[in-house]
Amino acid sequence: MSDQRYEIRIAGSGGQGVILAAVIVGEALALYEEGLNVVQTQAYGPEARGGASKAEVIVSRGKIDYPKATNPNLQVILTQKACDEYVHDASTNSVVIVDDFFVTEPPKINANIYSLPIVRTAREEIGREIVTNMVALGTIASILESWDLAKPESIRKAILDRVPKGTEELNSKAFELGYKLMKEKL
Repeated sequence: MSDQRYEIRIAGSGGQGVILAAVIVGEALALYEEGLNVVQTQAYGPEARGGASKAEVIVSRGKIDYPKATNPNLQVILTQKACDEYVHDASTNSVVIVDDFFVTEPPKINANIYSLPIVRTAREEIGREIVTNMVALGTIASILESWDLAKPESIRKAILDRVPKGTEELNSKAFELGYKLMKEKL
């Protein structure tokens, strides 16, 4: 990887764990990968749950001169409202992963768009929608691996460092399912 700047955005609604997911990605890249500069930011509406929420991670081997995403290379979008609000600034040929349950009108932009059952996987295969963000992290890990930016093990380790004790197996399983969902599409 050169000094290229990579911008990652995770967007959804409050309560979906969007901010925690971005914190985990940022920590994985900063702590467990060599030679990367990383900045993580977040924004959410005044509502604690249900309002629009986004969190971003900027990563580069060079200096980071601006801490926010201007043209994301990778976006994971979990709700239609977040899609409508945030997807428009995707960089050309970027990767946009949308949840196939809550995003009913996928964007029509010049990007590689993947509609994946992120929420349904959390609900139906894990039995807990609360791990939607861990499924999303699995999809992100697959993309970052394909870009030679991060190893999935780095993200898995950051997850295990962050999740409450006693939930490690649940969160790891959700991560693995998300990783497989995306890996099958690449």
